[in-house]
Amino acid sequence: MTAPPIRTVVLEREFTTTPEKIWRALTQPHLLEEWLMQTDFEPVEGRKFTLRNQPRPDVSVVIDCQVRAIEPHKTLSYSWDAFGLESVVTFTLEPTASGTRLRMEQTGFRPDQDLAFKGAQAAWKQFATRLDALLARLD
Repeated sequence: MTAPPIRTVVLEREFTTTPEKIWRALTQPHLLEEWLMQTDFEPVEGRKFTLRNQPRPDVSVVIDCQVRAIEPHKTLSYSWDAFGLESVVTFTLEPTASGTRLRMEQTGFRPDQDLAFKGAQAAWKQFATRLDALLARLD
């Protein structure tokens, strides 16, 4: 018997800025709140934190997370667990000739989690757009 296939959402963007500036947006709670969600994140391996969002007055989203790996200005990985989904989000930064390539992977979607998979595909595109706008404003 083989394990069911696990799906992954992948998003890649190239930004015309430094890895250090993107790293700030990935790791500082007040900046994370601007493009992702409210959080009590701290960049410490093993640290548990939550991401919170209230898209409508009657809907509250709480995502339980734990930092799994961190290599400043290069890689950040944390668990992302909510509504029965147990996934891992990994950000990878790579300097390029014109800036920085950001790769985001969220893996762990089982075949029966199609709604969550499609929701993540749409949400990460929106998050990336907001991250781009934030980076344009940061010094």
